[in-house]
Amino acid sequence: MVTVFSIILLAIGLTIDCFAVSIAQGIQGVRLRSALVMAVLFGVFQGGMPLITYFVGTLFADFFTRWSPWIALVLLTFIGGKMLVDAYIEHRRSSSSCNRSSAPCNRSTEQDCQPSADNNQSSAISPQPSAVGVGTMLLLSVATSIDAFSVGVLFVPVPQLLWQAIALIALTSTGFSLVGFALGKILGRHLPFDANILAGCILIAIGIKIFIDGLMN
Repeated sequence: MVTVFSIILLAIGLTIDCFAVSIAQGIQGVRLRSALVMAVLFGVFQGGMPLITYFVGTLFADFFTRWSPWIALVLLTFIGGKMLVDAYIEHRRSSSSCNRSSAPCNRSTEQDCQPSADNNQSSAISPQPSAVGVGTMLLLSVATSIDAFSVGVLFVPVPQLLWQAIALIALTSTGFSLVGFALGKILGRHLPFDANILAGCILIAIGIKIFIDGLMN
């Protein structure tokens, strides 16, 4: 039987992936505006997926339940892999900047080269705020909420609880996402390496986790 307490537990369970992705984005150093928009999108998608299932029926729910682990794995691996590639490219670019500007570095230019390394280390510890594209936001929203698509069928016997559940799921996802962004931003300031590396690895790990959970279920 679906109760308010079970809905609260369901909302918390569904928002774990959003929370982890938000931490990864916070580590990457996203801007406050991007974090707010992404948190709202996470809430809208998490609450919207069960709503769609409730009105459309079990036909699409069965389809998405079967393929959602693959979709989440592909989307999160793609975005996380892109972060790792970007981090590698940035590392190669920064490490070769000294050689391009003053090659070879002799005693008279060693001091000019050294600050560049210091700046790279400082940049890795405190990533500069960056904007997140709308496309990336939508992909992350879909990847983290697609497992909630089949939840709507739970409220067919209790339609009076549908809108309470949708609101609770959406608000919980948004709130947990904002907390995740804040925690990630704090953690990103203390990393001794490029924050994109950890953020990308987290997204890939979440995709693998969703995929394994989907296969086991």
